[in-house]
Amino acid sequence: MNIVTLFLVFLFVLGHTQAQITSDRFEINKNLPVYYDRMKSLLTYPMSWQSQKNKDFDVWKKQAREILFECMDIVQPAPDDYDMKVIDSEQREGYRALKIEFNISKWSRVPAYLLVPDGEGVFPSVVMLHDHGAHFLIGKEKMVRPFNVDPKIVSDADSWALKCYDGRYVGDYFAMNGYVVLSVDALFWGDRGCKEGIDYDRQQALASNFMQMGASWGAYINMDDMRSVEFLASLPFVDSDRIGCLGFSMGAYRSWMLSSMTDMVKVSASVCWMNTTDCLMTVDNNQNKGGSAYSMLLPRIRKYLDYPHVASIACPKPSLFFNGSQDKLFPVEGVTDAYRQMKEVWDSVGASDKLVTKMWDEKHFFNNKMQEEVLDFFNKWLKPE
Repeated sequence: MNIVTLFLVFLFVLGHTQAQITSDRFEINKNLPVYYDRMKSLLTYPMSWQSQKNKDFDVWKKQAREILFECMDIVQPAPDDYDMKVIDSEQREGYRALKIEFNISKWSRVPAYLLVPDGEGVFPSVVMLHDHGAHFLIGKEKMVRPFNVDPKIVSDADSWALKCYDGRYVGDYFAMNGYVVLSVDALFWGDRGCKEGIDYDRQQALASNFMQMGASWGAYINMDDMRSVEFLASLPFVDSDRIGCLGFSMGAYRSWMLSSMTDMVKVSASVCWMNTTDCLMTVDNNQNKGGSAYSMLLPRIRKYLDYPHVASIACPKPSLFFNGSQDKLFPVEGVTDAYRQMKEVWDSVGASDKLVTKMWDEKHFFNNKMQEEVLDFFNKWLKPE
């Protein structure tokens, strides 16, 4: 066998061996690159309060909020006017339920539920932020009992209230206790869904299209939430100095985000959504599946701040966080670490009494007892004696 033949045989054997190695070697495992731990190690969160403690707190807060808005990239413009119209109404026990429409931005006019307590004067109010749940037929109806709609919507809402909220409509519960309540569909839910019909996979396409236009779906949801607060503050029967926000699951994420974005929100409660990127970005966590995660992502923010750092921009406002020890979506280790980091911030400015963090022996669920403690928290800060 001459040297040329030997060389060709060597290349064949080498190529065959390399092909076997390549076929057995994958760079992605369960949607994550195999080096994801090394990627996470590069996340140092240089704009967190923990990294900026030598700064004046108010200076840090202003700069961190500026970065938060910068990472939202291109967002929808505020409306020139709200032009609210009442479409329908129903008297309930101690309050009136209104179906309304208003301009939430220059580009979007949305339907919403507005609950107004009986009586004269101005009232404290709460923006009720609905969950995700991979369930898109209803949005605002997850928080407020619907009326004069397709019976299918009523049945769906009743089932959802039982599944996630222990059989209670949280918006109606707060209205019965003297709060003006506003609930609006997030983009992709309920009356703000897809012409072609909504399914789970459309989330990824929608998010991709937003990003290709220099924007993000998550930021649009957050900005709509902020405009909802501004609209609520404009109503003559709302005390603009007593506005809170409350949400469960994705609604909880939206709640602490909203409180961090604007000081028009005076109190927030976030049930079953707080953790750290380190604990969420693992091969066995639901977050790595994509899809639903897009509705709660600002693509560039992790360069600067983690979840508890963003939530801490709301400090020193009264802020409540509940999580469940049996909640498979949010590992206890990450919840504990996030709570610790937020506590450091509230403690550092002498506002320890305004931060409530509690782990419940519960799954991903907002039970009646939790709701009652949240109401007590709101009453403490929005209904002073």
